[in-house]
Amino acid sequence: MSVRARVLSFVAVVVVLVVGAGLYVVDEGHEVRAQRATDPDAPRTPVASVAEGPRIVFRHTGLDNEFGVVAIVPLSDPGGPRAFTGVACDRVAARPEGASCLVTDAGVTTTFEVQELNAQWEQVDSSPLPGIPSRTRLSPDGTLVATTVFVSGHSYMSTGFSTTTEVHEFGGGTRRGTLEKFDLVLDGRAVNPVDRNIWGVTFVDDDTFYATVGTGGRTFLVEGHLAARTLTSVSPDAECPALSPDGTRVAFKVDVDPGRPIVWQIAVQDLATGARTLLEQGPRGLDDQVEWLDDDTLLYGMPRADEPGVTDVWSVDTAADAAPELLIEQAWSPTVVR
Repeated sequence: MSVRARVLSFVAVVVVLVVGAGLYVVDEGHEVRAQRATDPDAPRTPVASVAEGPRIVFRHTGLDNEFGVVAIVPLSDPGGPRAFTGVACDRVAARPEGASCLVTDAGVTTTFEVQELNAQWEQVDSSPLPGIPSRTRLSPDGTLVATTVFVSGHSYMSTGFSTTTEVHEFGGGTRRGTLEKFDLVLDGRAVNPVDRNIWGVTFVDDDTFYATVGTGGRTFLVEGHLAARTLTSVSPDAECPALSPDGTRVAFKVDVDPGRPIVWQIAVQDLATGARTLLEQGPRGLDDQVEWLDDDTLLYGMPRADEPGVTDVWSVDTAADAAPELLIEQAWSPTVVR
């Protein structure tokens, strides 16, 4: 398949999954919050009661007037009553020090921004985003924010979308620029492709990270360094990586059917040996950046086929034959905070 064909295939997936679903969710959320009342009998809990201990932070997707609002549940009771922060996000990532929140403002002219919030869920900074929110992650110490958005208008594409990924210091600090400007080494050779796309950052520390590079119809897991402004390939065929808590493995999406349409499943790769395990019983058609619950368990969001806009968070063990289990109903974009 030609580079252009692969790009257009990627565009088709983006248009269907992001524009067709994501923007629908935004509009539906506004209507739901305006027209429906939250069930008065639904169990609630105050944020303060779960804000200090181990917890899971996520975007609530129940069809009520908290649709899109960030919620929190104790790590010990994921299915229990949730505390609502009052902050609405399309995507959210959290650490004990604060959170990154990607927002769509569907006004007369739709705009997008990243909001940074402190541990009390108060906004400390915001900045505009150049396109539709896709991914965000925080570094382990909460000092760095990565954002990925879908954009249009890159010179190598006549129509459709591509990605822009940026890293900056939390709270309005130094901006590191777009990762598309970093030096790129693939398979041991320095390259400068005009069709590169970079997305799905996962941080190791305040300098090192992993991400996906797409170019020439292929994807690569790359290791990046902010100070050196470099991206170096680790292995091919990987999208939206997530680093395990112990730093020894990455989990990511793999296209298990290189034909059309794309069919993703989860794979886990040992960084020391390169050995890769495909989760045979894991979700097919996953379109999310996974999150680690612990060193042996992954979390991810999946939409409900019969309820547009509603998603659930599932968990799956990293063993090849593990079966997924429903963890949090009406949830999306989970982050584990310890």
